[in-house]
Amino acid sequence: MKKINILCLSIAMATGLAVTTANAAVPSTFALTNSASAAITSAAEQEQTLLSAELIWQLKRVGAPVISPDGKHIVVPVTEYDMETDLGSTQLWLFSADGKQQRPLTAAGMRASSPVFSPDSKQLAFISQRDKDDAGQVYVLPMDGPGEAVGITNVPTGVGNLLWAGNHIYFTSSVWPSKSWEDMKAQQSANKASHVSAMQWREMPYASFDRYLDEARETHVFRVAASGGDVERITENFGMALASNFDVSPDGRYIAFTANSETESVVPNIDLFLARIGSDSAENLTEGNKAPDANPQFSPDGKTLAYTRQRIQGFYADQTNLVLVDLSNRSEREITSDFDRSIGSYVWMPNGRGFYATIDDAGTSRVYSINARNGRAQALTGATNHGNISISNNGTLVGTNESFMYPARLVTINTRSGNTTRLDSFNDEMLADVDLGSYESVTYQGHNGQDIQMWVHYPPGFDSSKQYPLFLLIHGGPHNAITDGFHYRWNAQTFSSWGYVTAWHNFHGSSGFGQDFTDYINPDWVTAPYADTIAAAEWFMEKDWIDNERMVAGGASYGGYLSSILLGKPHPFNALLIHAPVYNMYSQMSADFAVHSDRFGGFWENPEIYKDISPHYRAGDFNTPALISHGQTDLRVPVGQGFEIFRTLQTKGIDSRMIYFPDENHWILKPNNSVYWYGEVRDWFKNYAEPGPK
Repeated sequence: MKKINILCLSIAMATGLAVTTANAAVPSTFALTNSASAAITSAAEQEQTLLSAELIWQLKRVGAPVISPDGKHIVVPVTEYDMETDLGSTQLWLFSADGKQQRPLTAAGMRASSPVFSPDSKQLAFISQRDKDDAGQVYVLPMDGPGEAVGITNVPTGVGNLLWAGNHIYFTSSVWPSKSWEDMKAQQSANKASHVSAMQWREMPYASFDRYLDEARETHVFRVAASGGDVERITENFGMALASNFDVSPDGRYIAFTANSETESVVPNIDLFLARIGSDSAENLTEGNKAPDANPQFSPDGKTLAYTRQRIQGFYADQTNLVLVDLSNRSEREITSDFDRSIGSYVWMPNGRGFYATIDDAGTSRVYSINARNGRAQALTGATNHGNISISNNGTLVGTNESFMYPARLVTINTRSGNTTRLDSFNDEMLADVDLGSYESVTYQGHNGQDIQMWVHYPPGFDSSKQYPLFLLIHGGPHNAITDGFHYRWNAQTFSSWGYVTAWHNFHGSSGFGQDFTDYINPDWVTAPYADTIAAAEWFMEKDWIDNERMVAGGASYGGYLSSILLGKPHPFNALLIHAPVYNMYSQMSADFAVHSDRFGGFWENPEIYKDISPHYRAGDFNTPALISHGQTDLRVPVGQGFEIFRTLQTKGIDSRMIYFPDENHWILKPNNSVYWYGEVRDWFKNYAEPGPK
């Protein structure tokens, strides 16, 4: 049976179609060519191999590839984790575009990241922290012959975000403005030696996800000659810190970067600036737009600057459009206004006539081609997720491909047909005998009868003549759709391997289904997503293969929020899983992101909004057992939110458990903690929805 299942799954992976293998006709015995010496596997070997949490942490994780300008070389970071040390290491691997070459480029057990090729493809720069380094530094490795990587920087504050233009390598670093490198090193030493741990702020922001920000430091762009030498300060003279992205023109004369131009409000206004390198002033190209402008990229000929623009201030999921600026006269064109999807990462075509971009599109991340003249967008890839694209001067496009059934793989993408060719073989041996079950995309009617897309995952050996428990997963965001990709932290196939049918529904508010659908839930986070969730449960309750008496649900972040809403409203679930939940909209103001305040005002300005949507107001109706988990260093949704809901459940005498991770943030990222969390979730749900068919 296992061989038949794996064959069917291989077809599913190649076509993107779901396959249910339970009813496949399989002979009960196999003829043996030599009964006396036939290889008969042991009972242990015949046992089904499942995608356990432990196995997930053994997989190699393929990062974003980069292709050399001449198209001959592809370098991709590959990360592995060690369960004994709880640490990860990233190794750079080298591939040829034809797939004939595949070998490690840097040593195992170290860290290497941010690979970039020189314009002539003869050298590779990357970030690594070697024995003598206090922080990550720039290393350069020859590609046209033997040689060792040579470090060319000694920046005490470390380097990030490498870019190679002309004869220089550009990078970012979080520094103390105006201080020399020697003074910065002395400052770091003084900070380590000090017994004072206090921090203070006079303005926002003060935190980001899992770290408090040092108000005295700013992120700036620097450069160093590819041959080494003194580090030059590029953006510090402009009097504003880098907000996110930057790019340098092909001739090395200009830099485009983003910075916050708002000095009087806690609500940032991220604008795009253009400056001649070496000057002391920068031109604001987007002064009239209060929403974020980001992702600048110069055209191959340097005559046009592309960037992405949003229009609604304080709404991170506003549609992102592609804008082109003619640098000769500063005229601009927004070319994707009529395309009801947001532009993700993108690259210029080598001829400058268009772009390739990753688009979150109806539950799948696809690569699109976009015409620079008229904005016409056309999907290149179809089923399963594609992303992390990079292109060479000869038009070879590389990226990654993944699905619910397999982790990211390195592929080339045919820019005419959209067909992909896989280059790597990572994880094949490890997954060869793993039965992942199957999955499919379905559509049901949710709030106001509107279509809702949902991914349904069937456990290995699924038999539709039997009844299974349901674990309904509720994604976070809320404006982040679940797409057809491999998830390490909340892996639906792993949950299914326990004996559950699992599902992700892309409820109202999810990205990739049109901007009206995405923004439908603002500021009312409750009505439509709750209705969509109940409708999803009802869809399953109508299936003969679901046991309506064994249904559970749960999610994290916004998914934890919506699970908390379920606690106080009618639902069919026996128990809930609630991770890092937004539970109290008032105390959420202590987070680095206060949900609605930037767009709709604080709770003192519009109290009814917060009262209507805050789960803690419904505590009087709580009656469902819940497992709560949260990390101490979570600053996106502070850990107090989890403890508030746990105390409420305990006070009301409701069966509940709190799992606290003192060393985790918004996500459970350490291998052993992750395996522990999966195990606790499994054991919790066993109590309320016995796994397996009946």
